[in-house]
Order: sequence, then structure tokens, then C-alpha cells
Amino acid sequence: MGLRLHNTLTRTKEEFVPIDPKNIRMYVCGPTVYDFAHIGNARPLIVFDVLFRLLRHLYGESHITYVRNITDVDDKINARAAEEYPGLPLNEAIREVTSKTEKQFRADVAALGCLEPTFQPRATEYISRPDAPTDMIRLIAELIERGHAYAAEGHVLFDVPSMPDYGRLSNRSLDEMLAGARVDVAPYKRDPMDFVLWKPSRPGEPAWPSPWGEGRPGWHIECSAMAGALLGDTFDIHGGGIDLVFPHHENEIAQSRCAHGTRVMANYWLHNGFLQVEGEKMSKSLGNFVTIREVLNDWPGDVARLAMLGTHYRQPINWTVKGLEEAEKALSAWVDAASDEAEVRPADAIVEALSDDLNTPKAIAELHALRGRAGHKSLAGSLAFLGFSGARFAEWRDSRAPSLAISESEIEAMLAARIAARAEKNFAEADRIRAELDSKGIQLKDSKDPATGQLVTTWEVKR
Repeated sequence: MGLRLHNTLTRTKEEFVPIDPKNIRMYVCGPTVYDFAHIGNARPLIVFDVLFRLLRHLYGESHITYVRNITDVDDKINARAAEEYPGLPLNEAIREVTSKTEKQFRADVAALGCLEPTFQPRATEYISRPDAPTDMIRLIAELIERGHAYAAEGHVLFDVPSMPDYGRLSNRSLDEMLAGARVDVAPYKRDPMDFVLWKPSRPGEPAWPSPWGEGRPGWHIECSAMAGALLGDTFDIHGGGIDLVFPHHENEIAQSRCAHGTRVMANYWLHNGFLQVEGEKMSKSLGNFVTIREVLNDWPGDVARLAMLGTHYRQPINWTVKGLEEAEKALSAWVDAASDEAEVRPADAIVEALSDDLNTPKAIAELHALRGRAGHKSLAGSLAFLGFSGARFAEWRDSRAPSLAISESEIEAMLAARIAARAEKNFAEADRIRAELDSKGIQLKDSKDPATGQLVTTWEVKR
């Protein structure tokens, strides 16, 4: 079976046909670097990392280009910089904030088991540069020349009515788009839906020279410029969270297609679903706002990664402590079963599951099946392929294991004494031994051997 992906643009699951199998190109919207990324931001990072790994497996590592941008010019960045570094000039304070936050972001993403993208461009690198024919200022000038944008009072705006099929990605009516965009009412706009490509900077804010006066780019034009510069006018896959479909991705399409005169910006659009925390929308007002860093303080990245992949990427996900606990238990069992394996390739069943629109729940079910097959030698390779590090997880688990108050040889001796007591029907003594072990942090579990019917006792250290 070939790779099939659900395309938001067509609302159908389609066979993936690359423009060039030896040059597959993917763009995913990255973070705005002003604070720690929240756990909702982790979902597209992990989802599209799995797709990146799958594409590398199917087509070859050297044939995949993955771009994930960094937005480092934004009102939130300006506000945070002024708040954290009030004694510095704003431009210097912004550099401090964005550099620190990007470093934090990269560390968090690495801990989640994600591969480095091929390119991680910063937006400010593509506002105006001589070696990038599709930088932001040139792209805006091209839109004006082609009749799709206009300058007004120091601003440049995209002329939405100039694009007849605007709104195709989100499939919204004009009224829905107006409500969803929360458009600014401005006298210089020709149409309420027109959106900003360039705007004047306020005093003290970062500013770049342009034909329309000193200012800075709008949010949407940034991704169009970086994607065009690094991947070309048309590329294979564009991804991100479902919240970006409108207006961000809709506006990216409008800018890129109208500037380049192309039929599409990307052939396949993939979007992951929303995330809730313990059944509620995540928000600071509810006190359930969780950053990736906060999760990593309590759990290893491998557990967070598995908890995220347990739900199909297009479905909403409920982020819970119970889900993390279940992920830890499953990962522990897999790592123990795969500890002595040398196989580095994933099982065919894992690749097949992922090739069906990244069906990670089915892939996880296949991992459970692999663990249950004696002698199967692709569990370790499948875990590595999915981005899990058995050694890293085992190290974390061992670091949390409580020290024994009793030696293993003493435990085994007491278990033998308990078995003997039960054989003599001295259940009071057997219960006494169980209680003594429990007081020393050792939990017993009795079961029957299905083949012999005899009692089997196992033990584990209580956490």
C-alpha cells in the first residue's frame, strides 16, 4: 500500500503523489518565540516529525526537505521584551527574548524525540535579503504589481476580492470568514476582509525600510516568503494545527498563489486536531495551561510523545495524567521486551499503519502485538523508527526506582518460605510474610500458571 494522506484542501484521503520523488518538500508552521511552548504546540511537532520519519523511510533521507519556521517578529515578542528587559533598547531586548526562547524550544523539541528539520528559518532573515528572490518585500511588491494588493496610509493590504476562490481551504462563507478573522475596521481598507501584508512600526519597535515606509511585515506573509524561498513556488505538503486553517493558511495560499501565478501553494494540506487538558479547553484563566517544559519536569519526552500519538492526529485529543501513566506503562513493557534486540528496521505492519494517514493508534496496537510474539526481532527497530529511545526511557525509569530496603536474595528466600507455608495451609504465616515484604516496599502478585495450574508469585518495587 502506498502513502495516503487526508488533504484538508479536498477533504478526502488521497494517494500521495510527490511532485518529484527525489525532492519531496514539506513546510510546517513553527513557534512564535516569546515564551515556553505549551503542550498544544507539541502536537504538530510530534505529528509532523512522524511524517518526516515516514517520508525518509519511504523515499530516502536525502530526498526529503522539511522546513519549520521560527516567528521572531510579533507584537507579543515586543511586549515580552519590554516587560523582561525594561532597561535595554527594545531591539536589544527583543534579541534577548527570541534567542533565549528559541533555545528553550529546541531543547524541548529534542526531548520529545523529534528530529531536526532540514531548515529552521527565522522570519527576520527573510524580510529583505538580496539572495532570496521571494523575500517578503519583493513578494509584496509582486502582489501589488499583479493587482492583488494595494498601499494605503503606510500599510499594504491584500485585496481579497481579487482572488475569486479565496476561502477554498477553510470552506467558509463570507460571513463565517468575517467572524473568524475578527477583522480590524480601518478606513483605508477597500474591503473588510483585506488583510495586512505590511504595516508601519510604532516608535521604538523593530522597523525595516520598504517602498511603503519603514515598518514590518504582517504575520501571514512571513510563511509565504520562507516557504517560497526554501521550497519553491509549489511544494508537496504544508502542515500545522487545525487552528491555523483560517485565517493563516488561507491567507498564505492567497499570497503565494497570486504572487507566483500558480494553481496551488502546496498539493497536500494536513492539520492536526485541537487539544484539551483533562476534558477542558486549555487556558490560563482555568489554571490548566501546561507548557512542554512543565510536562518534561515530571515525565520523560518518550512518555509525552507516546501519550500524544495514542490519538489519531486529526481527532481532538484529551491530555490527561491517566494518559501519561498508561503511556509510561506501555513504553516500559516494550522497552523491557526489546532490550536485547539488534534489528534496526521497523516492522512492515508499523509502516503500513502509518502509511494510512498516519494511523498511530493502529501502529501502537502493532507494537503491543510485536511484544506478544516470542522471538520477533523488530520491536526495537519499530520503537526507534517512531522516535522512542529505549535507553533514554530506561535511564529515567531507573532514576525513579526507590532503593530496596531488602536484598533480592532475602526477597527470594521469603517468597520460598511463603510458598512452603501455603503448602502446609499455614495461611497466617503466608500473610505475615506478605505484610512484612509490603512494609519493605515489595508488592506481591499471585497468579496461576495456565499450563500447570500451580501458584506463581511475582514481585515488584512499589513506587
